[in-house]
Amino acid sequence: MRYVALFFITAYFQFTFAQVSRSNPLLSENPIEQQKWVDSIYNSMSLEERVGQLFMVQVFSDRDSNYKNQIISTIKNHHIGGVIYSKGGPYRQAKLNNELQAVSKVKLLIGMDAEWGLSMRLDSTYAFPWNMTLGAISDNKLIERTGRHIGEHCKRLGVHFNFAPVVDINTNPNNPIIGNRSFGEDKHNVTKKGIAFMTGMQSAGVLANAKHFPGHGDTEADSHKTLPTVSFTEQRIDSVELYPYRKLIEQGLSSVMVAHLNIPSLESRGGFPSSLSKHIVTGILKDKLGFNGLIFTDALTMKGASDYVEKGVDGVLSKSSTKGGEIDLMAFLAGNDVMLMSENPKKGIQRITEAFNTGLISENRLSHSVKKILMAKYKVGLHDYSPIGLADLSKDLNRLEDDILYEELIESALTVVKNEKSLLPLRNLETKNIAYVSLGEDDGSLFFNELKKYTKVHQIKADRLDGLISKLQNYNTVIIGFHKSNENPWKGYKFSQKEMGWIYEIARTNTVILDVFARPYALNDLLSIENIESIVMSYQNSEIAQQKSAQLIFGAIGAKGKLPVSAGQFFPVGIGQFYTAINSLGYTLPERVGMDSKLLSRIDSVANYAVDKEMTPGIQLLVARKGKVVYNKNFGYHTYQKKNKVDSDDIYDVASLTKILATLPVLMEMEEQGSVSLNSKLGSIIPEFRNSNKKNITIKEMLSHYARLKPWVPFYYSTLDTVTKKPDAKYYRTQATRDFNIEVTNTLFLRNDYQDSIQKIIKESDLLSRLTYRYSDLPYYILKTYIEEFYGKSLNDITQDRLYKPLGANYTTYNPREKFSLKDIVPSEVDNYYRYKEVHGYVHDMGAAMQGGVGGHAGIFSNANDVAKIMQMYLQKGYYGGKRYLKPETIDKFNKCYYCHADNRRGIGFDKPQLGDEGPTCGCISMTSFGHSGFTGTYAWADPEEEIVYVFLANRTYPEAGKNLLLKENIRTEIQRLIYEAIIE
Repeated sequence: MRYVALFFITAYFQFTFAQVSRSNPLLSENPIEQQKWVDSIYNSMSLEERVGQLFMVQVFSDRDSNYKNQIISTIKNHHIGGVIYSKGGPYRQAKLNNELQAVSKVKLLIGMDAEWGLSMRLDSTYAFPWNMTLGAISDNKLIERTGRHIGEHCKRLGVHFNFAPVVDINTNPNNPIIGNRSFGEDKHNVTKKGIAFMTGMQSAGVLANAKHFPGHGDTEADSHKTLPTVSFTEQRIDSVELYPYRKLIEQGLSSVMVAHLNIPSLESRGGFPSSLSKHIVTGILKDKLGFNGLIFTDALTMKGASDYVEKGVDGVLSKSSTKGGEIDLMAFLAGNDVMLMSENPKKGIQRITEAFNTGLISENRLSHSVKKILMAKYKVGLHDYSPIGLADLSKDLNRLEDDILYEELIESALTVVKNEKSLLPLRNLETKNIAYVSLGEDDGSLFFNELKKYTKVHQIKADRLDGLISKLQNYNTVIIGFHKSNENPWKGYKFSQKEMGWIYEIARTNTVILDVFARPYALNDLLSIENIESIVMSYQNSEIAQQKSAQLIFGAIGAKGKLPVSAGQFFPVGIGQFYTAINSLGYTLPERVGMDSKLLSRIDSVANYAVDKEMTPGIQLLVARKGKVVYNKNFGYHTYQKKNKVDSDDIYDVASLTKILATLPVLMEMEEQGSVSLNSKLGSIIPEFRNSNKKNITIKEMLSHYARLKPWVPFYYSTLDTVTKKPDAKYYRTQATRDFNIEVTNTLFLRNDYQDSIQKIIKESDLLSRLTYRYSDLPYYILKTYIEEFYGKSLNDITQDRLYKPLGANYTTYNPREKFSLKDIVPSEVDNYYRYKEVHGYVHDMGAAMQGGVGGHAGIFSNANDVAKIMQMYLQKGYYGGKRYLKPETIDKFNKCYYCHADNRRGIGFDKPQLGDEGPTCGCISMTSFGHSGFTGTYAWADPEEEIVYVFLANRTYPEAGKNLLLKENIRTEIQRLIYEAIIE
């Protein structure tokens, strides 16, 4: 019973403290010690020292030593209470801050404008999305995390007050100074976001500041340059503009910044700044709203205050009264606690001191503000001050967890404001011929490169509209990216008249997706959206926004943002069409799918080692988990001459990966349709084999490499001259003719009828003497012919039509010379035994070359990204990008070891993990995993249990295929081991 009573007593005091903290947000967790410290410091101060606490001066960390000495002198001589840092750098600011604190008798309260992070003022620091972007997010926990992250950055840099969040309700699209800095126009959304941001930041130990009281959201002037007017009634201001303040105060808001505004309904003196109005500062903020936290003026150097001409407190009329400290005195008398960025702190301190000595300011009034400032100093830890540590500062201010949060924020903010006929996400890619047109202030290359990861997209450029329209005639879908500056939230955002004209004209003749990388008010100028099928609001032109927007368009991520403001006649606030992802590959950071970036980066050293030791000239490497690519890097060059670096768009001869990338998926589909079964015998499905020694071999046995078939038949060898060992003229010509039309290379053409000879050789070949596992290419020669005869067209056309084009695997093809430039194709060998030339853009495998480059066992060229798409389709049980290619049961049927009892690990077409110590994997992988390797050094593996896809592409056969150090040194499986060691959840 005693413990129950203790529990309730503890709970009561916790509840009581929480209530008191909200009514007095400057109260620390140890209020008794706090009060003792405050009283002690206050009582030890002279009048000038007390008044000096009321001033927070502006400091730059990018100035010279003379400037620094002036600042030090000001702080020491005038007992300044705080500084607000402006432009500079984090290391310079930290160093300067330590010096300033060292000379200050009472440690300085440090403030900054870091609305979207320290980068608002400092170089080399982190920039989070602007508030307008955050306003589109429904999950306010993300906003709270943003506040906490920014708070952690501030605290690390010794900043105690962040002048954020902005809680202005931006109901005026022409507002020149707020705009993107606002969470939007809906008071409830702004308030929820403001509370979340405040809560997160204050949980990090940094005090929040709501601004710009009583509301700067519906102005058409910038108070930095003039005094804006707010013409609303008192009732309107109370119900809308003051709403966020009322709610934030209830939740423990630490401070408020009062704006320089002319508000006739609240202040009868015309042109009188709100920051100087006692009715607004004391009557409304303090008395009506019951606010007990610190009250800051907005910067007193701003023209909205400094240009004020009025009789001073003592009746003297002077425009120079600001420089004489009159504005500072008026601001203090209005009820402000801190005079921010006074034009002349020395004069301001003198003027307030004079007013105190003449009785204009009472002791109670002075102590009220000074003690609040001291309470804040205690609350942020200045009673036990420690200098800022300089070690690892840059690293601490640019963290991986910030990148993770940024991605989540952008994904949650992207807003689809129009989506006619559910065009988005784009599906049925085989029917889409897509062009990309970039408008605005950059060439859109980053966005374009992201789009290309999903399917073939052409960027179209033209100087004139008629030229552009002409070029777009061959495309049925046009993505228009409107890219504006991401430098700061005040930059221009509007379409030019020319750009709008181009959009209307393109939309008149094409299906258009308009993606706006600018503030949503850009949409205000659109006079018609009738012909624009889909519009995406991406809000900012950051790298991550462009990456994620491409993923949104192709369904790798869903759409869940809501427009935070009204944007013209077509788009009311809150609009947003939602859709879920359609299981296309996305791209993200490893930690978001339970992997460790640092551990994963160890792959780099292994790949570099392989290249440095000349195991292969170059490598493409990709790792995906849970449908997200988390590692995609390139190493080395096309050849050892080191002229062309490996690029993600380069394509490799993937050799035997062809078996599972081309032949196998087609056969699986045929099996689903009942055209063939795993138990079908060769003699029953292929008439030519009815009387052969292979007539009773089943597809299951063949593709499990358990059919007594010879491992390899060197078909090319019998076509060489027995003396010269070069291609025999009986079989070859150096130029194509009617009878010699099978292109081996561009100078070597095989006799047409030799295809029949290959099939005859296979049919008549002897079987191995005993039944055992023996890897063989021969099943794929047989099945390739069978598949082509069944469909009546080449395997190249079959795979393109049924798989690669729908998947958006536009880098995957046979005979790449027909589609790609040689500079984008990685060479595979310098052949001195058959073709006697560099094999570049032609299949390396001799047997596939003798089939015109289209083999069932070899011939496919691809890049790592495309291979990953096909492996991901398998991993997702036959589903990818909104389309089902294969049934789950089909995948399971083929991904099964039928002859494990005979020490044969193979599935149907797929390789499987080793049954013993050695084999194709690291031995650290699930038995449900599957994949394949290729002679040129390629490797692709998928693991359903860990949801991992791993792709390794190389040309280890260049310049000669004899050595296989990749295999001997287990490079590919060592990388696989590192991948699995990087899994943390």
